Amino acid sequence: MQDVEELDAENQMNRGLKNRHVQFIAIGGTIGTGLFLGSGKSISLTGPSIVFVYIAVGIIMFLLMRAIGEMMYRDPSQHTFINFITRYLGRGWGHFAGWTYWIVLILIGMSEITAVSTYFVTFFDTFGIDLSHWKWLIELCFLVALSGINLIAVKVFGEAEFWFSMIKITLICGMIATAVVMLVIGYHYPAVQITGSDHISPAGHVSFSNITDGFSLAPNGWLALLMSFQMVFYAYQMIEFIGVTVSETQNPRKVLPKAINEIILRVLIFYVGALVAIMVIVPWRNFQPNADGSFASPFIMVFKYAGLDWAAALVFFVVITAASSALNSLLYSAGRHLYQLAKESPSPAMQRLGVVSKNHVPARAIIVSALMIVLSPIINAFPQVSSAFVLFSSASSAVIIFIYTLTMIAHRRYRVSADFMADGYVMPAYKFTNTLAITFFVFVFCTLFISDDTRGSAIAALVWLIVFGGFCQWRQHLEDRDLRSAVSKVDRSRKDRSKVSADK
Repeated sequence: MQDVEELDAENQMNRGLKNRHVQFIAIGGTIGTGLFLGSGKSISLTGPSIVFVYIAVGIIMFLLMRAIGEMMYRDPSQHTFINFITRYLGRGWGHFAGWTYWIVLILIGMSEITAVSTYFVTFFDTFGIDLSHWKWLIELCFLVALSGINLIAVKVFGEAEFWFSMIKITLICGMIATAVVMLVIGYHYPAVQITGSDHISPAGHVSFSNITDGFSLAPNGWLALLMSFQMVFYAYQMIEFIGVTVSETQNPRKVLPKAINEIILRVLIFYVGALVAIMVIVPWRNFQPNADGSFASPFIMVFKYAGLDWAAALVFFVVITAASSALNSLLYSAGRHLYQLAKESPSPAMQRLGVVSKNHVPARAIIVSALMIVLSPIINAFPQVSSAFVLFSSASSAVIIFIYTLTMIAHRRYRVSADFMADGYVMPAYKFTNTLAITFFVFVFCTLFISDDTRGSAIAALVWLIVFGGFCQWRQHLEDRDLRSAVSKVDRSRKDRSKVSADK
C-alpha cells in the first residue's frame, strides 16, 4: 500500500478539510432544497410507499459511493472520481465524462443561483417587503460571496459547509421532534391557509393512522410509482460530491470510509424520518397541487399546524441556506473539475487554468466557473434563449446517469486491474452490487420516457451521448493511431540505423 504522502507528490492542493468538515459536507450532499419544498409532490405521487422508494434509491446511491470510495481509498491524491474513468476506461470516455460533468455542474449552478434569488424574494415577501425587481443583484451578491469563500482557502469552504449543513439538520430534527410531541399528545389542528397553497388545508389529527389507513403500494397506479423513482433519484443527485474533496482531506483513508458508511444512517434519519414525520401529521391525500402544478412545502404545513405563524419565513430561510450550500459546493466541484481538465489539456490557453493560487486553491478555474454561472440572469432575460436553456438544463440531469454508469464500469475494471488493493476499503460482493447499481441507473433512465415532461430531456441526453461521446471516442482513436504511427517510425529508424552500423 502506497502512503498518502507518496501519492501526494504531485498534489498541489492543501489538505485543509478536517473530519467534521467532511462529515457535514457528506450530509449536505444528501440534503437539498428538494426535501424542504419538493417532497410534497413525491408524497402525492405514491403516498406512504414513497418511503420505500427513498430507501431503495438510497441503497443504490450508497453502492455508488462505496465504488467511488474504494477507488479513492486506493489513490486519495485524485481531485475527482472522474479521473478513474480516464484511468480504467480510456481517455475518450474520460474526456467525455470530465467535460460533461463540468457542464452539468454549471447548468445546475445556474438553476441554483436562480433558486437562491427566488427563495430570497419569497422570504422577504413574508414580511411584506418586495425585492422582485432586484433578483439580478441578489444573484450577483450571492455568487460573489460564495466565490470569495471558495477562493480564500479550502478550510474556509469546509467551515461554511459545516454551518450550512448544521442549519439544515437543525430544521429537520426540529420538525421530527415537533411531530413526536404532537403524536404523543394526540394533537388536533384546525383547517388553515398554508403559505404557498391556493386552497385551504383541511383540519385533522396527528396519528399513525394517517399512514396506515387505506395503505396501497401504488395508490395512483404503477406508472406513478415508476415515475417516483426518477424524482427521488434527482433528490439524491450530488451525493457523490464527497468524492471530489478527498485530495484536500486530512487523513483521507480514515475519514473517507467513515463518511461513506454513515450515508445510510443519514438517509434513514433525514429523508425517511422526515417523510414519516410529515405523513403522521398530514394525511398524504391532503397534498394537492395548486393551479400551476406546484405544491406547498410539507415543512411549512407541519409548523403551521403546530401553531407557528412564522413557519413560512423559517422554512424559506433554511431553503435559502440549502440552495446557498448547493451553489457553494457546485462552485467548489466545478473549479476542481475545470482545473483537472486544464491540466490534461494540450491547449496553452486551457493550461493557464490548471494552476493553483498561493492559497492552494484552483482560483482561475473557480473564477471561470463562476463567470459561466453568472450568465443565468442574462439567459433568463431572453424568453427564447431561456426556453432552450430549460430543455438543456433538464437534459443535464439525465446525462449525469451516464456519468454514474461509467463510474461503476470503471470500478469493475479497477477490481480486475493490478491497482486493486485487497486490504483497502473494499466494496462487498462487487460483481452483484456493481451490476445492481448499473441496472438501476439504466432503469431510472428508461423511466424518463414515461412522462411528456421528461421524455425530451432523455432524448436530448441520448443525442449528447451519441454525438459528444462518439466524438471523444473518435478523437482518442485518432490520437492512438498517430501514436502507433510515431512509435512505428521510431522503431523503423532504429532498425535502419542498426542495419547501417552492421554493414559498416
